[in-house]
Amino acid sequence: MSLTRRSLIAAGGAVGATAAVGAAGAPAAASGGKGRVRTGFDRLAADGYRLLAGHRVGIVTNPTGVTQDVRHVVDVMHGDERVDLTAVFGPEHGFRGTAQAGGSEGRYDDPATGLPVYDTYQTSGQRLADIFTESGVDTVVFDIQDAGARFYTYIWTLYDCMEAAALAGKRFVVLDRPNPVTGRAALGPVLHPRFATFVGRRPIAQAHGMTVTELALLFNGEFLERPVELDIVRMSGWRRADFFDGTGLPWVPPSPNMPTPETALVYSGTCLFEGTNLSEGRGTTRPFELLGAEGIDHAWAEAANAEELRGVRFREAYFAPTFNKFQGRTVGGVQLHVHDRESFDPVRTGIALLVTAKRSWSGFAWREDNWIDKLTGSTSVRTLIDAGADTDEVAGAWQADLAAFRTTRERYLQYR
Repeated sequence: MSLTRRSLIAAGGAVGATAAVGAAGAPAAASGGKGRVRTGFDRLAADGYRLLAGHRVGIVTNPTGVTQDVRHVVDVMHGDERVDLTAVFGPEHGFRGTAQAGGSEGRYDDPATGLPVYDTYQTSGQRLADIFTESGVDTVVFDIQDAGARFYTYIWTLYDCMEAAALAGKRFVVLDRPNPVTGRAALGPVLHPRFATFVGRRPIAQAHGMTVTELALLFNGEFLERPVELDIVRMSGWRRADFFDGTGLPWVPPSPNMPTPETALVYSGTCLFEGTNLSEGRGTTRPFELLGAEGIDHAWAEAANAEELRGVRFREAYFAPTFNKFQGRTVGGVQLHVHDRESFDPVRTGIALLVTAKRSWSGFAWREDNWIDKLTGSTSVRTLIDAGADTDEVAGAWQADLAAFRTTRERYLQYR
């Protein structure tokens, strides 16, 4: 028998699928004996891709689309005769993850597989539907690790692709992965529709507390004018209270500034500093955990600790970002240290840090384009902080909208 790259990949794919399934279909243990979660892809592969049989398949994915033995799902599927994978669709940062924030890889043929890769970033509606039609696929599959925050763009790539698939008459399949910061609760302000952008298309909470299959069901049931023909493949072994390190799955940074699950833990709150003149830690080894600007000293950390926020303390910190805001200049600020993640509220923490930064540093300013309104979903956070409101007053303003979203969200939850 002659050996080709495809046959070698197929052999490896069989090993990868077996590694994800134990005896009689039970979840296999990962290193350290902690593994118990099988992703949507693991279950799809273990079932012999029956859900995709007879379809020309395209997949929306990025570097996080991996098996438990960290082989990319595109490489595995391309090497398996049971699935007809014919196209790949790349989101922000690209399919192979070579682009920084706000960038993508464009249209090219993947050197590893020869598959055509289409760019979906900042593409939606009929234009994206035309790309799906051009690709010749029958079914579009989505497999990307989310970070749990409304303004993390992959969930809006999911939304845009579902909408476009409906327009193009394509079937849509979502493969589930864990919410890395648990799915216990929805937190923070809910987007007001007139502030809809690519960092928030529809009215969901800032920390949504859902997985991508749950979001897909919510989008289809509540927001899409033309629902798509939707199938989901749930995980097995995942519980709503699970943090990522309890899943036994490998962490692949879903974007260049999301290096660890600990980054995701704080991100839904501290990403709000993108809407200010302070550094949010991009260009450091601790993005979104380090915050600061020139002229800030110990006073901010002292003010933040005086808030007595649950589960977190703040250290006076100095750092010099290698890119982005204050590139190559030493700035002062804080580093977040989460000591009790069970009680930690990232959104409330982000608001408290904005409140205390404005009070303790005279140089504080919002970005001139009021980007903070896009991130929080309304003018409320900005105008209340400018008026001198404290953390409780700012958080109180979103409670009614949040309660309504929580009620809607409950209908689409798939796990206990």
